[in-house]
Amino acid sequence: MNKAEVKYFTPKEARKTLPLVKRIVKDILNNAFQIRTIVDSLGEGAENNYEIQKLSSEINYYMHELEEIGCSYKDWNFTVGLVDFPAIIDNEEVLLCWRSDEDDIKFYHSIEEGYAGRKPIPEKYLK
Repeated sequence: MNKAEVKYFTPKEARKTLPLVKRIVKDILNNAFQIRTIVDSLGEGAENNYEIQKLSSEINYYMHELEEIGCSYKDWNFTVGLVDFPAIIDNEEVLLCWRSDEDDIKFYHSIEEGYAGRKPIPEKYLK
C-alpha cells in the first residue's frame, strides 16, 4: 500500500473494527498454535506437511483480511497477536497499537520507535 492509499484511523474508528480484528487475530493465533503442535510432533519433515501448508495459507488469508480493514499484523512470533492501525496524533503519523490480551485500543507509537515506544493515546483523541 503506498502513502496515497493509507487509511488513517481515529481511535474511535479503530475501536469499531476491534470485534472483527479480534476474531481474525484469534484465528491467526489458533492456526499458528496448530502449526507449532504439528511441527513439535513431526520434527524434521514437517515443512512438507499438507496440514501445515493449509494452515499457513489460511494465516496469509487472515492477514490479507486485516490489510483490507486498513491495519496490519505485527507479531511474527505468533504469541501475542499484535496489530497496528495507521493514525495521526498531534500532527504526526503514528500507529495505534493493540495486543490480543488487551480489551481496547489504548496505546500508540511512532513509526520509528515501534512497539518499544508505546505510550497511552492522549485523552483528547479518545472522545
